[in-house]
Amino acid sequence: MPILNRAAELQDEVTEWRRHIHARPELLFAVENTAAFVAAKLKEFGADEVVTGIGRTGVVGIIRGNGSSSRAIGLRADMDALPLTEITGKPWASTTPGKMHACGHDGHTAMLLGAAKYLAETRNFNGSVAVIFQPAEEGGGGGNLMVKDGMMERFGIEEVYGMHNLPGLPVGKFAIRTGAIMAATDEFTITVRGRGGHAAMPHTTIDPIAIGAQIVSNLQLISSRTVDPLRSVVVSITKFNAGFAHNVIPNEAALAGTVRTLDSAVRDLAEDRLKQVVQGLVAAHGATADIGFHRNYPVTYNHPAETGHAVAVATDIVGSQNVDANADPLMGGEDFSYMLNARPGAFIFIGNGDTAGLHSPSYDFNDEAIAHGISYWVRLAEQRLAD
Repeated sequence: MPILNRAAELQDEVTEWRRHIHARPELLFAVENTAAFVAAKLKEFGADEVVTGIGRTGVVGIIRGNGSSSRAIGLRADMDALPLTEITGKPWASTTPGKMHACGHDGHTAMLLGAAKYLAETRNFNGSVAVIFQPAEEGGGGGNLMVKDGMMERFGIEEVYGMHNLPGLPVGKFAIRTGAIMAATDEFTITVRGRGGHAAMPHTTIDPIAIGAQIVSNLQLISSRTVDPLRSVVVSITKFNAGFAHNVIPNEAALAGTVRTLDSAVRDLAEDRLKQVVQGLVAAHGATADIGFHRNYPVTYNHPAETGHAVAVATDIVGSQNVDANADPLMGGEDFSYMLNARPGAFIFIGNGDTAGLHSPSYDFNDEAIAHGISYWVRLAEQRLAD
């Protein structure tokens, strides 16, 4: 079954919505204007309920089908942008310096709005569709807050599904896998405390920079010598700050980074080993260290049955040759993981074509993907809530 005719008809209108949102990016939970735009569209479409303020600034629209079933499924899109300055030069580029939609959440929101309009027009399903528009995916954990606000129980959501664009995957293709599809993303800080002094007399100091450099190299042994090479882990040092003059060895060095894993056992092992490595190195040199380790988004885990439903729907739309049902997982994080921890469901990637990568100031969502995204959402709702 190809792209829906109605989805193709909605292409231009939904593109206008997408570009409207793109030009007006908002960060984290401060998505009031985007949320208001979404809520107004849902009311215009005739959604049976439009509830705002879930997870602080999230929006949920309820569309009831033809029939008496009490079943409900959730379809989720994210609304927030990133703190980047856009350099695309597009007519619809960000009008707010230092903020841009560099991850395609504008496209995700627009595609789900397009699907909501179609579903409100046809109501060719038995049960309820909850269209979920989430704030603060980019580091704020908005999905977690929506779950904690009781969204699943309030709307009787039994299954939940998410979708994200993927640059490099051609438009008209989908990619998904059962199990871990995106990583847990944990963050750490390390403050090495030594003894500063004159750079000409390093033997009188405990050099935190030299110790920090050893920490950087030795933490890489977690992935190469601690964890089974068939089980993924990435340890990245992304900050190293120390010193204030050419001829002074400082008292302290501050490091920070991330640990990304695809299963809980490796996650536990990586955290334990990181602390052991740091404490061992600083002790060997007579220094001390303060270590902070924050568990951020959990693994995004696709449930087997629901992944099967997603594969079947994508195959109906674009054919089996255009659906990679055993795609490699990505080591990026995604807070849709909290929703998948609360309810069974699946997260799928939709092709964005040959565009700049996610989180690049040159990135822009590919509007040619819109009809495919709408068709996926609509068919998924209709098939999961079929009589």
